[in-house]
Amino acid sequence: MTIATETLSAGRLLPAAVLGIALLVLLISRFKLNPFLGLTLSSLVVAAIAGLPMDAAVASFAKGFGDTAAGVGTLIALGAMIGKLLADSGGADALVDTIIGRSSTRSLPWAMAVVGALIGLPMFFEIGLVLIMPVILLVSRRSGTSLIRLGIPALAGLSAMHGLVPPHPGPLVAVNALDADLGITLGFGVLIAVPTIAIAGPLFARYAARWVDVPAPDLFEGSDRDPAKPRPSFGVTLATVLLPVVLMMGKALADIVADEGNPVRAVLGFLGTPVIALLIAVIVSMVTLGGGARMSGREVARTVEAGLPPIAGILLIVSAGGGFKQTLIDTGIGELIADWVAGSGLSVLLLAWLVAVLIRLATGSATVATVTASGILAPLVTTLSTGETSLLVLAIGAGSLFFSHVNDAGFWLVKGYFGLTVGQNLKTWSIMETLISVVGLVLVLLLDLVV
Repeated sequence: MTIATETLSAGRLLPAAVLGIALLVLLISRFKLNPFLGLTLSSLVVAAIAGLPMDAAVASFAKGFGDTAAGVGTLIALGAMIGKLLADSGGADALVDTIIGRSSTRSLPWAMAVVGALIGLPMFFEIGLVLIMPVILLVSRRSGTSLIRLGIPALAGLSAMHGLVPPHPGPLVAVNALDADLGITLGFGVLIAVPTIAIAGPLFARYAARWVDVPAPDLFEGSDRDPAKPRPSFGVTLATVLLPVVLMMGKALADIVADEGNPVRAVLGFLGTPVIALLIAVIVSMVTLGGGARMSGREVARTVEAGLPPIAGILLIVSAGGGFKQTLIDTGIGELIADWVAGSGLSVLLLAWLVAVLIRLATGSATVATVTASGILAPLVTTLSTGETSLLVLAIGAGSLFFSHVNDAGFWLVKGYFGLTVGQNLKTWSIMETLISVVGLVLVLLLDLVV
């Protein structure tokens, strides 16, 4: 139902976009309005200023909301189930204990980066952050190693996975909005995330630990999981976590190397479809993680069900972001911006990163930054190859992580758990987030040279 740019006054389109995004930023950052309501109201304001009839505006928003909920909502729900099973079965503890038990004092920061990345792979950022904090604090106290020296690498692993690697909500929404190939995006995301984590994590932590030297609070001393309780093994847990990743990457490789009509390609194409891959992973995790923890069928069912309520708000925000995106498309604003970019000579990837950075700084939300930037840049995809479209997703994801500060809930979570002042948190956590964003952009631009 796209409304051609010429149907609406071109002179009203740019002000509509600017005022709509400014309103979104103001509602979220100044008035602390829930992003779902902010995105809904802002989309209607954009349509009204652009001159789109209100019935058409509501229809546009509803279409975008429904399409996004259908395309992304199921994946988010399945990912949440896996994350909850990983936490409640003790599988996360098995990963953590094994990696740390095999690490020397010198390699411990690198091990914590691996722990953060592994926990961050299947989990939402907030869930992963709450789960990994007791691990960081306990390891720091018991090893006598600086809290910042260990905490920054773990948080870098968690954050980079959140911003760059599906099936997290932000990258998933961008993949859906830009019609990118999920398998290729996932592969590129992991490829970029690994060196990014190394630079923003263990390497940066050496300097951050000199700037800020604080003891680990004993918030969780004595609250370890009961060692008498059975839990899945490290190998089984790792295989379960990586299963959907392997299936989706298998599909991407089959699409590249196998001919159309090849039965192997057809099988891998089905198994690697995101919904099928995550559905298989949920079923497998119920057996491997639930069975490994000697959980009864009823306990497994309760755990799976308990994974869904915490993501209800995320689903609404993500879907409303899809509605906002569709409004931008149907008014013709996206086409106007696409024409401007085409004539500006500015790199599309750099522009995508800058747009996401600005929205991130203003709203404090990586997800809002991603869904909004994706909506603005969606019309540009027609000029890009499949690989470049995946890199566009990652450029937006990198921009969405830039400089977490006082309007970001994650900023206050880290500050509270680590017992830091605002200044200390800015010198550690905020700079770490900025490094992830900038290094991620540089690697995206370098990868673009060979794609």
